[in-house]
Amino acid sequence: MKYLARPLQGAQMLFVAFGALVLMPLLTGLDTSVALFTAGFGTLLFQLITKRQIPVFLASSFAFIPPVMYGVQTWGIPATMGGLMAAGCVYLILASVVKLRGSGIIMRLLPPVVVGPVIIIIGLGLAPVAVNMALGKSGDGSQVIVAQDTALFVSLASLLTTIAVAIFAKGLLRLMPILAGIVVGYSLSLYYGIVDFNVVHEAAWLAMPNFVAPEFNWHAIAFMIPVAIAPAVEHIGDILAISNVTGKDYLKKPGLHRTLAGDGVATIAATAFGGPPNTTYSEVTGAVTLTRNFDPRIMTWTAITAILLAFVGKLGALMQTIPVPVMGGIMCLLFGSIAAVGLNSLIKHQVDLSEPRNLSIVGVTLVFGIGGMAFGIGSFSLTGISLCGIVAILMNLLLPNSKPHTSKTVNSVADET
Repeated sequence: MKYLARPLQGAQMLFVAFGALVLMPLLTGLDTSVALFTAGFGTLLFQLITKRQIPVFLASSFAFIPPVMYGVQTWGIPATMGGLMAAGCVYLILASVVKLRGSGIIMRLLPPVVVGPVIIIIGLGLAPVAVNMALGKSGDGSQVIVAQDTALFVSLASLLTTIAVAIFAKGLLRLMPILAGIVVGYSLSLYYGIVDFNVVHEAAWLAMPNFVAPEFNWHAIAFMIPVAIAPAVEHIGDILAISNVTGKDYLKKPGLHRTLAGDGVATIAATAFGGPPNTTYSEVTGAVTLTRNFDPRIMTWTAITAILLAFVGKLGALMQTIPVPVMGGIMCLLFGSIAAVGLNSLIKHQVDLSEPRNLSIVGVTLVFGIGGMAFGIGSFSLTGISLCGIVAILMNLLLPNSKPHTSKTVNSVADET
């Protein structure tokens, strides 16, 4: 039995991450089987680069959901993947900077006053899409897919279940609120007869994932590169979290430069196959905390299990049958939670918004992002998250610090990392 222990523990970790892992591709129009494959493959690459020292699992990044949805609608999946590969290269650049200058340079370049409002924009940018889907409409609201009364009941049940499990559940169940919301919403959808199983009947048991080769479009690349700012800073928090859980300082060994590089290479590899960009999963870190099993080899088995499931055609088809209201209900919480993370970043690091400099950076970034400001020359234009990221960084670099304590706050954050 001891030879089966690690594979079973690895499968358990994938079960914890499964709901969040498949939700991202379902929302963005990507293939869930590809997402499973690239999550497993990306985790193995991360382990190779970090010398298999950290018990983490990498899978679909929620921070990229709004930009990927916009990219797929605007340029198509191949061009969006090319832009995301460029975003993965940002991680490699940051890893090189950390290697040369130390981890503090990240927080000096990207302090909370920059990252906070950008994360808020990421979360709120597609709030109307979440509401439309919760009401049974297509993301743009132009098409009614499910009757509004039925859709609202199903979406609210999914939303309330997700909230209830996140707050009141115990043990491993508390780490799977999204999966619980999907199960309840899907069950109600079956009752109301709004689930179409034709795609499942037509799918083979074993099938190759629908891999998509990237294409390189300068518009998509320019849009996606700044999006990597927020996830890169969040990556530091994830590594700090797992360091606290295990009692080891992973920022020193294997080093933040290696973990950033591992995350970047995993994202580049994932998008090369047409999958969503990867990030470390806090759900799995929570499961590691509960089980107190810090062996990184378990995550190897988690990755292998994900890769094997990617070739089960019936599973991928089943994921496609999840109705729009189920996803819309969960998105109402998901997008709001992302925005709340940005707000919490400003509060936690005591960003003084009574100071004109900070107020200017946050205010302009929020209005540009929510208002849809666009700058362009000819056929080239910047808008949305990419514009917000660039504007926030430039304002932070160019505007003088009017109060000494502002730099101290940034330095204290750098010291923590």
